[in-house]
Amino acid sequence: MAIYDRAAEVVRAVYDSRIDTPAILDATRFFPNARRFTDKWTEIRREALQVAEDMPRIPRFHDIMPAQADISANDGRDWRLFIMKAYGVAFPDKLAQCPTVAGILAHVPEAISCSFSFIAPGKHVPRHRGPFRGILRFHLMLSMPEDASGMPECELYIDDELYPLRDGQSLLWDDTYPHEVLNRSDKVRIALLLDVWRPQMPADMRLLSNAIYLGANTMIRMGGMDYTA
Repeated sequence: MAIYDRAAEVVRAVYDSRIDTPAILDATRFFPNARRFTDKWTEIRREALQVAEDMPRIPRFHDIMPAQADISANDGRDWRLFIMKAYGVAFPDKLAQCPTVAGILAHVPEAISCSFSFIAPGKHVPRHRGPFRGILRFHLMLSMPEDASGMPECELYIDDELYPLRDGQSLLWDDTYPHEVLNRSDKVRIALLLDVWRPQMPADMRLLSNAIYLGANTMIRMGGMDYTA
């Protein structure tokens, strides 16, 4: 774990010296294909709910990446990920269960990773940071628990700001900024998560990003991370 954290810190420092963008980014500029997903959010939600019917078979984040146990296995409550694509490696059996998502992904090559995220009732994903700025995170809310007054009960904080997304709403953000999630409800929160290739990077950062991407892609193909559980 210490090795992973130290490596992530070094990589972030390199990117931070060359890329200066805010935590929240304009999807129309940085990910114009976002609309392909938001336009179909109800169909995507239907597919996610069907996947959720077999929830115990969906791996927890720390089952896939043990180095992330401090944010996934921290409180005995589950954060599960149904991964359809990871660093360019597609999982046909998962995509076959989600034809709407698969059809959109076929036209969005910049989306290098794609998953359904299931945050269990009472789950707290502690404050943490992603590893590198070569990708951006696209977050499409599919099933947000609400209280009796209709307010969202699952809180997403990015750089200490609260973003109370409702069903069908989306956000494009840089996950190297500190972020955390707290599900205060008694229901599962479901979202579509994409890792999107950052456009318009300086040439040296594009080369570094390509190297990191190829390394992760190779590791997944060789079975170094169990994305297929």
